[in-house]
This record gives sequence, C-alpha cells and structure tokens, in this order.
Amino acid sequence: MAAVNRVFAAQLAGLPVFGPDGESIGKARDLVAGLRLDHQPPRVLGLVVEVSTRRRVFVPMLRVTAIESNAVTLATGSVNMRRFHQRPNEVLVLGQLLDARAHLASSGARLTVVDAAMEPTRTRDWVLAKLAVRQPRTGPLKLTGRRGGLQVLSWEDVSGLGLADLGTQPQGAGQLLMLFDTMRAVDVAATLRDLPLKRRHEVADAMDDEKLADVLEELPEDDQKELVDYLADERAADVLEAMSPDDAADLLGELGPTEQTRLLELMHPDESGPVRRLLAYSSDTAGGLMTPEPIVLAPDATVAEALAHIRNPDLTSALASMVFVCRPPQATPTGRYIGCVHFQRLLRRPPAELVASVADTDLPPLPPAAPLAELTRYFAAYNLTCAPVVDTRDHLLGAVTVDDVLDHLLPDGWRETGLRDLDPATPASPDSPAESDHA
Repeated sequence: MAAVNRVFAAQLAGLPVFGPDGESIGKARDLVAGLRLDHQPPRVLGLVVEVSTRRRVFVPMLRVTAIESNAVTLATGSVNMRRFHQRPNEVLVLGQLLDARAHLASSGARLTVVDAAMEPTRTRDWVLAKLAVRQPRTGPLKLTGRRGGLQVLSWEDVSGLGLADLGTQPQGAGQLLMLFDTMRAVDVAATLRDLPLKRRHEVADAMDDEKLADVLEELPEDDQKELVDYLADERAADVLEAMSPDDAADLLGELGPTEQTRLLELMHPDESGPVRRLLAYSSDTAGGLMTPEPIVLAPDATVAEALAHIRNPDLTSALASMVFVCRPPQATPTGRYIGCVHFQRLLRRPPAELVASVADTDLPPLPPAAPLAELTRYFAAYNLTCAPVVDTRDHLLGAVTVDDVLDHLLPDGWRETGLRDLDPATPASPDSPAESDHA
C-alpha cells in the first residue's frame, strides 16, 4: 500500500481502478465499512467497484496496493465478479453515512455528516477514523470555528451513527446528490439500487423531478414500480411527465389498470396524450417502442435549421441521427410524411439548401404494427439507428431507435445481472478466500 495517511471517501468516488499492469478494472463507487458494537472506528472492509459491464462488485482492502489522487491500484487484475450484496452489519460510506444526522458526544449538539475519512492502522487495516461534519445553522454553537462551518472530528467524538440509528432516523441527501451531479443517470440508478430501501426513498424525495425521471428510465421494471408506488400520486405524475413518452408508457404498462388510469388523469393532457397513444400499441411492436418526439421539420426548413435541431443536447445520439420532413402540423401525428434525412447527408449539403430537396423518399417507413422480428431485420438491412413509423394515411407517428429495440431483445432482468452474464463463454474470475467470504 502506498504511504497514504488519510483518504476522504468523497475523493474516491468515480476514481478509475487499475490492475498491477495498468489494465482497467472499473471505477470506485463506494466504501464498505463494518460497524462495531463498541464506539471504536469501523473497519473499512473494501471498495464497491463498478466494472465495465456496470455490475458492482466487492474488492477487499487487502487487494488495494495504492490510492492516489487520480487512481486506485489493485494487487491483481482478477476480481470476484459476483454482484456486491450488503450485509446487515455493513454500511456504505457514501450511500448511507453522508448526510446522516449525528450528535457531538461531549455536548449532544446536532451534526450532519458531510464526509468520512479512512486512515491506515499498524496492522494494515483501514478504519473510518475521522468525520467531516457540519452543525445546523439554527442550532446553538457548540463547535469551535465559524458558525455552520465544517469540522473534522474523530469517530469517537460523534455519536448516533450505529446501525439502528442509520436504519430509523430521517436523513437528508444533499451531499449524496452533489456526487450524483457528476455521474450519468445509468450510474446513479445502479447506486440507488445498492442502497437500503429507506435510503433509496430519501434520495428519491430529495431529487428534482427531471433527475428522478432520468434515473427511473435506467432502473429495472421492479425497481421502477417500487419507486412509483412509494411516491405520492401527484409527484409520480409529475415525474412521469418529465420522462420521455415511450419510457413513461413502458412504466405505466407495468402497472395495474386502476393505477395506470389514476396517474394518466393526474398528468397534464399535453403530456398524457402521447403516452396514451403509445399504450394503444403492443409493447413489442414499432408503435409500442417508438418515441413520439423525433425531430420533425417542414419542407421549407433549411439544412442549417436541421443541424441546429440536431445539436440539442437533450436528444439521444440515436434520435439526433435523423430528421423527418413532414407537412404541417409538425407535432405527431404529423401531416403527410415526405421523407427523412440522415445527419451525415446534412453535413455534406449547403446550409441554405431546403431539407425537402435532400430527403430520402425511397426508404420504406415502418408500420406501427410491425413486430420486433421485423424491426431487427429492418435496422440490419438499412444500417440505421433511427427509423420512421408511419400510419396508412402517411402520418408520421414517431420514430423507433435501435437502443429501444436492443432493450427488448435482451433477456428480462439484464439490467440487474449485467452484460457479462449474457455471454456464457466469458470465463469467471477466480475467487479469493476474502472475496468468496463476502459474496
């Protein structure tokens, strides 16, 4: 282990993890500590590392040989690939200790945990020796230093961080959300799944509707339904409005008819209308998989306007790969569908040229009833990432993207198991005794 005297947990979040020869293992996502019955500092058991398949695995601290400001190095490139599962006596330092409410042991003054630092011992163990805390500004000043300022205290100086306390007392989520701001929605979703149910609900309560909507779209169906059931109906409807219509329709399609109807009625008509239209189609057809919000332009729009729409950072790369040319109205279902233009063709045309003059009118559109097998053949045959869905009256209804097709082709539960488990030919890493003991 490199000579390091103190490492704060928040500094580890997201650091790349490498093997001894520089091979990439994944990213550090959390620390696992074992809480004690006495008031001694908890022993740090290991790291939660997210590997390339987005699976989160446990790496014992004995495997860690160096912790630097920009990376973590392991003694071996072989890790146990079994998914990390938290034990009853363990705490996730970032997931559960951050924002925890505690007390100054000497006076009982209220504190909020902002970060935790681990330090090495003479036996090569690591313990959570220090806590960075902040005192609520409304409380009486008990700590030295500026009112409301940060203080670094020894673990023994702080009380109220036992398993029973963390499992029952209310807890904020401000510090954890600050970490989430640096992570993709899919990574936040994976972190949320690893948290205990109480903590998961606290984090969901603290998120704004747009962020929670992004995270919900990346969660497995069972976790989506659990969170929607937890949220108040009005909040659930607001989050559904913030989701893309196709993802909202997929989620509502998993709910019972009564709950589905109740949430749709609470949504704004402009937001619920596209979702209702998607629910009218089977989920494994072009109509059920499409998004009703592709880029749609009038025939007199210019290439420059089309490129400006493609630059919208809120669009996925698949949706941004193609624009569709239709007669007014441009909202789906549109007026008569004319054709589509791939963004590469737009890049090769003069900015002032009209999109109608460069539209591909020969590409056959998909009917809304096209089954999944037909969709896969269509995308393979035409080498597309986005395709138009048009009804019998030549109205553009939406667009299907290749990621939605892949989502339905993969086995149920692929988000939980990770992509590695889908390939039976991939060899498993050998288990070390320490790793096997934790799995």
